Amino acid sequence: MSFLPPSLVALAQRLGLGSGRHTPRQLLHKARALRLPFQPLPPVQESIWWQTDPPLHRLVELPRDALSGPVQEDKAAARTVLMRLVEREQRSLDGIDLRQVDGLVGKDPQAAQYDGLEAYSATPECRAVRIIGYKDFVRTLGQAVAGFPEAGRLQLRQAGWRGERLFWAGEPQQLAAFAAAVAYARRRGLEVVQPAELTRYRLSESGLAGLRRRYHVLAMPAQAWSDPAFMGLLLDQGMPYARLALLRRSGAPEFLLLPRRHPAANALGEGLCQAGAPDVTGFLAGLLPAADSAPG
Repeated sequence: MSFLPPSLVALAQRLGLGSGRHTPRQLLHKARALRLPFQPLPPVQESIWWQTDPPLHRLVELPRDALSGPVQEDKAAARTVLMRLVEREQRSLDGIDLRQVDGLVGKDPQAAQYDGLEAYSATPECRAVRIIGYKDFVRTLGQAVAGFPEAGRLQLRQAGWRGERLFWAGEPQQLAAFAAAVAYARRRGLEVVQPAELTRYRLSESGLAGLRRRYHVLAMPAQAWSDPAFMGLLLDQGMPYARLALLRRSGAPEFLLLPRRHPAANALGEGLCQAGAPDVTGFLAGLLPAADSAPG
C-alpha cells in the first residue's frame, strides 16, 4: 500500500529515483546531500497542561494503526519496539497535600502555556469561580473532587520527562474550579491532605537502548513527504520503514523509523543524520536524568 500521491511517484520515477539502482554507499551520499528544512526538537515546555509535547505516555498503549508505511510487518515490528520505550506504574498514596498539585490533564481553550496553577487561576475563567471564604473553598473543591472531604481521592498523573510536577486528572469541566481551589489553599496556607491514585510514566533506559540499537529514528519536517528527492530515496529498493506522527503541534515533525539491520535503510538513516535530521533517540536520552523523582 502506498501513501504517496500518484503524481509524486511518477515524478520520482522520471528522475530515476526509487528504481532500485542505488547501492548503500550511493544512498548515503545522496541522503547527506539533501537540503530539507530540519529543525531541532524543542525542549520540554514548563506548562501546567499534561497534553503539552512530548506526549510520550501515548506510547504505552500505541494503537495498531498509529504508524504508517507500506508494509504491515514493518509497522508492527516498529510498534513493538516503541511500546517498550515508556513504562507505566500505578500507586495508591495515603495522603498528599493539595498544594503539591501543579498541573491539569486538560486543554486550555486559549491554548496558553502557564508555568503554574496560580498563574492560571488569575484568568477570567478561574476568577469566575469566586472563592471568597473557606466555605466557598470547601464547596468548590467538593464540586471538583467527588466525595470530598470524607471520601475524595485525587486522580493524579506524573511523567518523568516533566520533572516532579503532579497533574490532576479530574473532570474536564472542573479544571477551573480545581485550579482556583489550589490557588486559594496556597494563598491561605491551608493544608488539605487527601488520598490519591497516582499514574506515573517514565522512560525505560533498556527500552531506549533497544530502540537505538534497532532503528534510526529521525524527526522529518512536513516538507520532506512532498520532496521528490527524499521520497525517491525512501522508495529505493522497497526498503522497510515506518512513520509516526506523535507530536500534537501544527506543522510538527513526523518520526521516521529506519531499521539498521537493512543495509539500504541503514545507509539512508546515516545519510539523513549527516544532512541534519534530528536524532529522536538522542533527544529522548536527554530526558532520562529527570525520570526518577516521585512523591511519597
